[in-house]
Amino acid sequence: MTSILIGRNDRTSVSLDPHYGNRHGMIAGATGTGKSVSLMVLAEGFSKLGVPCFLADVKGDLAGLAMPAGTPGDKLKARLDKLKLTDWTPQANPVVFWDLYGKLGHPVRATVSEMGPTLLGRVLDLNDTQQGVLEIVFKVADDNGWLLLDLDDLRALLGFAVDNSKDISAHYGLISKQSLAAVQRALLQLEQDGATQFFGEPALKLTDLMRQDMTGRGIVNVLAADQLILKPRLYATFLLWLLSELFEQLPEVGDLDQPKLVFFFDEAHLLFNDCPPALQQRVEQVVRLIRSKGVGVYFCSQNPDDVPGEILGQMGNRIQHALRAFTPRDQKAVKAAAETFVPNPALDVTATIGKLAVGEALASTLGQGGVPTPVEDVLVTTPGCRIGAISADERATIRSRSPVGAKYDTAVNRESAAEMLTKRAEEKAADANAVATSAPASGTTGDAGSAWGGAVHDALFGTKRRQGMIETMGKQMVRTMGSQIGRQILRGVLGGIFGGRR
Repeated sequence: MTSILIGRNDRTSVSLDPHYGNRHGMIAGATGTGKSVSLMVLAEGFSKLGVPCFLADVKGDLAGLAMPAGTPGDKLKARLDKLKLTDWTPQANPVVFWDLYGKLGHPVRATVSEMGPTLLGRVLDLNDTQQGVLEIVFKVADDNGWLLLDLDDLRALLGFAVDNSKDISAHYGLISKQSLAAVQRALLQLEQDGATQFFGEPALKLTDLMRQDMTGRGIVNVLAADQLILKPRLYATFLLWLLSELFEQLPEVGDLDQPKLVFFFDEAHLLFNDCPPALQQRVEQVVRLIRSKGVGVYFCSQNPDDVPGEILGQMGNRIQHALRAFTPRDQKAVKAAAETFVPNPALDVTATIGKLAVGEALASTLGQGGVPTPVEDVLVTTPGCRIGAISADERATIRSRSPVGAKYDTAVNRESAAEMLTKRAEEKAADANAVATSAPASGTTGDAGSAWGGAVHDALFGTKRRQGMIETMGKQMVRTMGSQIGRQILRGVLGGIFGGRR
């Protein structure tokens, strides 16, 4: 296998050249037109080539990649004959399930330190002043050796900064309590979106996503996102962190024979809806640059214009399913989609988009030299895996066989900033209490129960009614010294005025 077959028609076939698999791609089409099957075809094809994949399963049907298809019926046999697939066999793919909430797969975690102040500030949608405050807070943690692992650590550190804002401002730069409060409020919103379960240890290692099984097939990592997609900010936080980590850690490799890793983002329009401008800008930047790291990114959405134009322009491999033009916006989307393909003299693209049946698509991939090929209307091929969801028992069985389950299923909470700051506060309170306890009571000296000691104390220090010996001698000495010092000052002043000597 040297390429991934997408589909065929009576004239030709369309395949994806893995050499250009890192040039990204787009799968679009109305609901129920077969986008998920096209996504599964690509994921299965890359896996057979030994390329690991990562995909977000929003509806739950992509989990079928883990199970083989059933015995082909008459309808499937007719489709296979039309596609001329003589070697098709039902076959499961090596799948590892992940879930940020740890319910439908292995928990996915990252530490606050790994996220960093820059990316975290973009996720929290902070302004420049608040972003600077967050960077100072991270610097304080680094200088004091306080680990920032989860959101409890960051919240404790922000509370410490509020209590010690003057000292921190003197050493690192001015921070105001108002800006700190704004960061705390933004952090609270992220916590309410469920980010508490995402931040922590053990943190996900990227090498565990870039694995092959014993036969050399690439592992298909399926992220359960049916609940995650309801929290768009958290969804964007995770995906952006993952892409950023890949971009920062992987070396520059240029164009390889095939990608190192391929991402599939299903229901991509949910990723960009209500996305903060700074966060969207970061996504655009990463998508543009991550190609040189050997990573391909494929978006799957209903309309092509659901994805920002700056990102859509990077999509070299295109699969367009049917679009239904029921509204003016739909008509505009159909026209825009048709204009983005390389024209084919034998095909009216605008008219064809609205007439495509389920399982049919317009396809254009990058050919020799990275040049897009003319668009073709094709019947999309059929994957060897199950098309549809799997049962809870089947998911549990696959999860129990995972090679990384023992590493990530149990959370670890080691000593970090929250515990260190709590310990620091307790020690400070204990020291203050010890000083207060050891200080002598006012008006007492020595053994209060001793009559002799009390008499001596009264004679030396006096009582409320009369002065003691020490007090009397002290006052006399002060009066004497005061008169002598006064005369010396007066002589000095007068001598300076009249030119005399001291």
